[in-house]
Amino acid sequence: MSDLTLMGLCGSLRAESFNRKLMHSAAKSFGPATFVEGDLRLPLFDEDLEAQGIPAEVTRLKEQVKAADAVVIACPEYNKAPPGVLKNALDWLSRGGQPWTGKPVALVSAAAGRAGGERTQFALRLMMVPFRPLILQGPEMLLASPKDHFDESGALVTESYQNLLDDLMGALRQAAEARR
Repeated sequence: MSDLTLMGLCGSLRAESFNRKLMHSAAKSFGPATFVEGDLRLPLFDEDLEAQGIPAEVTRLKEQVKAADAVVIACPEYNKAPPGVLKNALDWLSRGGQPWTGKPVALVSAAAGRAGGERTQFALRLMMVPFRPLILQGPEMLLASPKDHFDESGALVTESYQNLLDDLMGALRQAAEARR
């Protein structure tokens, strides 16, 4: 099945971030699909702003999540937690309808520490409970010391991590196909 849409959300805004590279590696592992990367450059959530109307960029992101067959979230670890830009996006996406319900979601993280983002994934799982997505429980993709595992072109080159990513994204693809 090649008519699936995979949505990617990267909690790092930096163009050359390791999490962005990991997200793109995950999209390749997912296999044939339309890949859409969401833009998390949103205004800060503010109920006064919301009262004036949902910003267009928030509506666009929400529609992209809703239309996707599956979502991969690449989440760095900033001070033992997910970055604020990702939390802000989740806060906006929680308003006025729920695009996440039953949606297959895979979490991946790359972090400089030896645990590869273990705490950030734990916190992100907790933050997503109210949305009721189908978050895959494993295998956990926790890429430690990411500078050692990508080549100059941004490709993941460590076989053990690639195998883990292939397993996770294969499971995500199965969940997306089963949901259709």
